Amino acid sequence: MQVGDTINVPGEEVTNAVKKLWDQGLFSEIKIDIAKIVNKTVFLEIYLQEKPRLSKFSFTGISKSDADDLREKIKLVKGNQVNDNILLNAKNIIRNFYIEKGFYNTIVNIKQKDDTTIANHVILYIDITKNTRVKISNIQIIGSDIVKEKKLANNENTSLKKNKFLFFKTSGNVKLRSAMKDTKIKHWYRLFKNSRYIEAKYHDDKKKVIDKLNEHGYRDAVITKDSVYTTGRKTLGVKIWLEHGTKYYFRNITWVGNTKYNSDTLTQFLGIKSGDIYDQSILEQRLFVDQNSLSSLYLDNGYLFFSITPVETQIINDSIDLELRVYEGKQATINRITITGNTKTNEHVIRREIFTKPGELFSRADIIRTQRELATLGYFDPEKMDVKPSPNPSDGTVDIEYVVEEKPSDQIELSGGWGARMVVGTLGVTFNNFSAKNFFKKEAWQPLPSGDGQRLSVRAQTNGIYYQAYSASFVEPWLGGKKPHSLSLSTYYTVQSNGLKKSDDKRQAMDIFGVSVGFGRRLKWPDDYFSLYNELSYQNYILKNYSYGYLFSFSDGNSRNISFRTTFNRSSIDQPIYPRKGSLVSLSLQLTPPYSLLSGRDYINMTDKEKYKWIEYHKWTFNSNYITKLAGDLVLSTKVEFGFLGIYNQDYGPSPFEGYNMGGDGLVSYNLYGKETISLRGYGNGSISPLNGGNIYNKFSFEVRYPLSLNPNATLYLLTFAEGGNSWNKFEEFKPFNVKRSAGVGIRIFLPMFGKLGVDWGYGFDEAVRPGENHSQFHFIIGQNF
Repeated sequence: MQVGDTINVPGEEVTNAVKKLWDQGLFSEIKIDIAKIVNKTVFLEIYLQEKPRLSKFSFTGISKSDADDLREKIKLVKGNQVNDNILLNAKNIIRNFYIEKGFYNTIVNIKQKDDTTIANHVILYIDITKNTRVKISNIQIIGSDIVKEKKLANNENTSLKKNKFLFFKTSGNVKLRSAMKDTKIKHWYRLFKNSRYIEAKYHDDKKKVIDKLNEHGYRDAVITKDSVYTTGRKTLGVKIWLEHGTKYYFRNITWVGNTKYNSDTLTQFLGIKSGDIYDQSILEQRLFVDQNSLSSLYLDNGYLFFSITPVETQIINDSIDLELRVYEGKQATINRITITGNTKTNEHVIRREIFTKPGELFSRADIIRTQRELATLGYFDPEKMDVKPSPNPSDGTVDIEYVVEEKPSDQIELSGGWGARMVVGTLGVTFNNFSAKNFFKKEAWQPLPSGDGQRLSVRAQTNGIYYQAYSASFVEPWLGGKKPHSLSLSTYYTVQSNGLKKSDDKRQAMDIFGVSVGFGRRLKWPDDYFSLYNELSYQNYILKNYSYGYLFSFSDGNSRNISFRTTFNRSSIDQPIYPRKGSLVSLSLQLTPPYSLLSGRDYINMTDKEKYKWIEYHKWTFNSNYITKLAGDLVLSTKVEFGFLGIYNQDYGPSPFEGYNMGGDGLVSYNLYGKETISLRGYGNGSISPLNGGNIYNKFSFEVRYPLSLNPNATLYLLTFAEGGNSWNKFEEFKPFNVKRSAGVGIRIFLPMFGKLGVDWGYGFDEAVRPGENHSQFHFIIGQNF
């Protein structure tokens, strides 16, 4: 209505005006009254009462974290009008929020109360009753043409009365249900997969059912209808009706546009032949996804602009002819390599690990290898690494940007533990990205000189006057900065005594001093995952009235150990903290000069103090670890270890040092008398070896791991293990499969500042050398890997 309009009072015009005002939803009260009438002119008075505005709102019945999440989602703004649409929208958002979490019967009540402090404002009280989660009690996939009924595996004549348990063959129904990864039937044994009904995941799982049929050649499979229905107060049922259509097979596969490789080579590389089931996912993997896919054949040889398009050219009955149209393009040359995100690590440290070089042909394999090498450094978050190639088709070049994100890598160790029948405290620091050349530059101390990839470690242990140990080491991984040749320097000093002063004649003590220098280099043969490391070391064992007869056959004197160790190693582990693939194989030989063979002296009648003045031995060690991805981030670690301490001369006998001490947590921190500590969970420390240590051992270990968090600031994973090992004195006694067995569970957490920490519970099934030190055992893990 406008001034000057001709209207009827009362009449349709006034009624329509009131209706339009109500339709706006902005008012709680609307009146149109006659103020006065002059001749045929009427004066109308319109009274409008605005709907109240929001002053604040609150939740009841839910946790604070849920309330915080909902505040972000419902977007109720202070000062906005409160109308029915806003309230209904808020209710729907809240219900959907909890339906996604499995609370299908969530009830939302919103109450309004006038705010007495602000005129025409209200407070909303949102009360939420989640009720219990709705579980799935039954899933039926109906399609009689493909889904067969379950059949008894027992003979048809088997009487049900004689058999309490019946065993069923796997049916098509079960296989299709297993394709539904997030829509599962409620079962007591389902620990890691919940049975909540979540609509979005249910729709995804329906697609997975079709994908599963497509994998078996049913390319025309379709879900005709589905139903989700109530089966109880807390349960739902699901029915899916589908039609699979014809099962198809590959027939003729032809190639068009290929010039670099002939068609026979491409067909052989594709790995799909005539008569194979028509599986589009396998075709996709063999063309683009697999590490040795057809794309890799081109991309590893510079063909960055390569593309391939599969086209179905003919369908005859149940067979499909496929034409693969190849566009090879020109080979791309790498132009520029850039690095971003390195806020601490110097660029040259990263560049020396990069396998892609300017001027060389583009190679996807080199990019993947570069990512592996950067992850192995331990300076960057492997989950955040990225590679951004920028092709330039006009000139046939490509720029590559490596994106990294620094993570803390330095570690501090502050711990206390039980070892060698005493409490031992440890304080240590390890700087994994140290810079020695900037040590004397004041501006580089922020707080320490860093960024050159060197490792500096300092460590001290003590339990007071009875035991002290000090060690320091330094590693330069690229000596000279030109080639991956590493230099390692280390020294340590340990003293164990009965606590008396050095001037006391009754003092018993063993001092150990050691120093070593090592040189390593990467090899190009058999492949560039191999490395060779050589080390020369000197140790001096000084015994003073050290009358522990079960350890040594003399109590006073010196034993010196000059040894050379060479290690041939191959490592393709993809990352150090939580590897998902790769392997580590190592063969090591450590040996001393054969003094007894060179001196010509009579070692049979020589005293042990004189005999062991210079220690001699040859020590062989083999280690292997294979990481296998089982599903997703679930991995299996399979390890095999072997060690043998040999002698040159029967008259000399085995060395009193350098043997093996097997059993327990393997904390080398408390190795006090020159033996190598070998872990075997489920048994007490050192309880597997002979009393004075073994000279040969082997060990097998299987460990399944699953991550709870891959955050680089706190990597956390669960594990379960089964392992076995044993130790013997003589090679003649060696029986590799006569092992002490154990199994158990554990947890690991990696904190950048403290390294790897964890706890394991193991159960030893066999009697240990020391009786009673098997069965249930807890092991605390500080730093070491099993």
